[in-house]
Amino acid sequence: MSGPHDLFARYTFGHPERAAAELRAVLPAHVVSEVDWSSLRREPVSVVDPELRETESDLLFTARLHTGQSLLLYVLLEHQSSVDPWMALRMLRYVVRQVERWRQEHPESALLPVIIPLVMYHGPDGAWTAPRRVEDLFALPGEQWRALIPRFEYLLDDLTAEREEALRARSGPPLARLAWLVLRYARTGELAHRLPDWTVLCAQVQAAPEGAEHLVAVIRYMLWVEKDAAVHAAARQVLHSVLDEQRAEELMGTWAEDMMERGVQKGLAMGRQEGRQEGRAEGLSGAVVRILTARGVHVDESARQRILTCTDMATLEHWFDRALNATTLSDVLDGRAW
Repeated sequence: MSGPHDLFARYTFGHPERAAAELRAVLPAHVVSEVDWSSLRREPVSVVDPELRETESDLLFTARLHTGQSLLLYVLLEHQSSVDPWMALRMLRYVVRQVERWRQEHPESALLPVIIPLVMYHGPDGAWTAPRRVEDLFALPGEQWRALIPRFEYLLDDLTAEREEALRARSGPPLARLAWLVLRYARTGELAHRLPDWTVLCAQVQAAPEGAEHLVAVIRYMLWVEKDAAVHAAARQVLHSVLDEQRAEELMGTWAEDMMERGVQKGLAMGRQEGRQEGRAEGLSGAVVRILTARGVHVDESARQRILTCTDMATLEHWFDRALNATTLSDVLDGRAW
């Protein structure tokens, strides 16, 4: 099921005009100048493998160059709470699947279209640190081996590395600029302090076509991910500044009802938590074994059973992190309690 981050990102950047703003902010200048942005269209069908899908946040767009040549722009809006060290491999698989799909639909073509992969990140734990090039995921005996392995790199829009002034200065519709700011500062503890400074931008969102709906989506997202009373008060202040008092109070009342319902649902979900925890442990333990096998580390049957039967999430996460760079089994199973 999609979380609030995925839903908000798709709501905002699933629209071609706002997607164009994101792409123009990240793509190299020579690419921006060659794309006919009025031709940007969202593709209705996702090509992400069901086995790889963790969210419903992938977006695929097509556009044409001023020369008439088609261009595929693949955008993965990533909203993980931690950096994915395997993102380069995931993006490579996404691109390969798309070009395979394109070949099936255009068997007469001798060349492939350009596909530009882009990851947007706004995790709460700091800047993106995962490799952007797939060749950096290989354990090379020496630098001279680098020419022998596949080369692939994705673009990254790391909102956590951007200053507020830079995001506000980006070109694009008001909703896109407000969304960048909200995504950047939600979950940082700074939202209540910064939100009043965005009142003018909120008013611009409100004044645009369908502005009331857009503003509601932004406020609901902020209040969903930041439940601090100070954020609630700042949101109320902003709404009263850009809407009439009755409408503002209606929106805040709706949010309060949503939070009550969320509390009820949380209580109902507690009975399912134990089962979900067991499922997460099973998935993580299997991932540890698969990573070690992929890195060429021999896992004997005794060690395999120790890993696969472990249910302590802290231990499994420790093993998972160590497995990413392990060259021997002892690099992972370092004596930490099972």
